[in-house]
Amino acid sequence: MRILFMGTGEIALPTLRWLLDHCRGGDELVAVYTQPDKPIGRKQTLTPPEVKVLAEARGVPVRQPERLRGDEAALREFAAFEPDLAVVMAYGQILPKALLAIPALACVNLHASLLPRHRGAAPIQAAIREGDAETGITLMHVTPRLDAGDMILKKALPIRPEDTGGNLHDRLADLGPAVIEEGLRLFRAGTPPAEPQDETLSTHTGKLGREDGEIDWSAPAAFLARLVRAYDPWPGTTTGLPSSDGPRKLKIHPFALPVEAATDVPPGTVLESGSRLVVRCGDDALELRGDLQLEGRRRLPVSDFLRGHPVPVGTILGSPEIAV
Repeated sequence: MRILFMGTGEIALPTLRWLLDHCRGGDELVAVYTQPDKPIGRKQTLTPPEVKVLAEARGVPVRQPERLRGDEAALREFAAFEPDLAVVMAYGQILPKALLAIPALACVNLHASLLPRHRGAAPIQAAIREGDAETGITLMHVTPRLDAGDMILKKALPIRPEDTGGNLHDRLADLGPAVIEEGLRLFRAGTPPAEPQDETLSTHTGKLGREDGEIDWSAPAAFLARLVRAYDPWPGTTTGLPSSDGPRKLKIHPFALPVEAATDVPPGTVLESGSRLVVRCGDDALELRGDLQLEGRRRLPVSDFLRGHPVPVGTILGSPEIAV
């Protein structure tokens, strides 16, 4: 099979590396598509995706079209590679219908959830945030509707109590090669059966921004504990900390633990402060056990932070005026 790979995010790297190592004999990796180089860091240095660096180091042609939708020249170039199978993982563009018709066999996507649950841009964070017991990778046909294609196979992964968005991302990335290995075996044997998704079970998770990590202390403590883990490292969780100069942004790093609290004070009220920081939530309270980081300062363990930045009992955290 002539295989064309499309990916940009770091989660795609182990799958691409597997294809580079194992495409031999009857299989050939004919090209890699990824997003254009982007300016990174304070100096805005133009930086290629790691997918590009890896593919070029192995001598595979790389293409980086700004967009594929409506670009006839880009579609002709894609077709010129004569792919039998296009494999997509965290590419970063919606693929036009005209492109989906080009591969002789199929255009398939490795999506980081057990579909139809958590379609969309942030399935890893959503799985932790919503308290799912497991997640995984679904190999599915790509269709014009986002993550709605028929499912070819799934591989599940349990979500551990200590998982954050970052380490669950890495564990799912390492699962990718096993999924594509089995998927290619199915395609070599013929057209693999595929199961339509049950639309009544579908959920959607949109792209996350920094504002999504602003803590709403009226939410249940158990939910907020999962949120802190899910949104580490991106977009992070923050709250407003009152100060003499006005509210400042305080970043909360994992971990946090729900604790019982029987009190009528408003959500966001600090109940304990000293060796630990306990904050009232919509129900019960949240004990912050990880690091705290004031805007513009380094992150510190909670006890060290409170020695340098006392937060009196009764302080109410959170402010809609905090800029994120």
